[in-house]
Amino acid sequence: MGFLSKRTKTKTRRYLRDMDQIQADLKSPRHLAQHKESKPAEDLPGLGLYYCVECAKWFETDISLLTHRKGKPHKRNLKALREGPFTHEEAAVVLRTDNGPVRMSEKSQEIEMET
Repeated sequence: MGFLSKRTKTKTRRYLRDMDQIQADLKSPRHLAQHKESKPAEDLPGLGLYYCVECAKWFETDISLLTHRKGKPHKRNLKALREGPFTHEEAAVVLRTDNGPVRMSEKSQEIEMET
């Protein structure tokens, strides 16, 4: 008998920036500065001093930022950024499935022959 609203809050609380937004941050420092200025420094961990651009996360201390950069989630994000975003053609290929040639059953062939 849990609360459904708590589950929704948890999912939205963990939301970070999308990969295309992070790539825009890496390409232009102005874009990153706009994102950082949109949040007051008093509300951010570590007063907004320690920020990982590749993961779009703020950290409390410099040590926690350094340990994050050595970790697996950070390295996964780096790999995803290197691979780049999907194009529309690549996304269409992923969505298609090939189930092989369509075979008609013997009953349906007999019905077609009779008519």
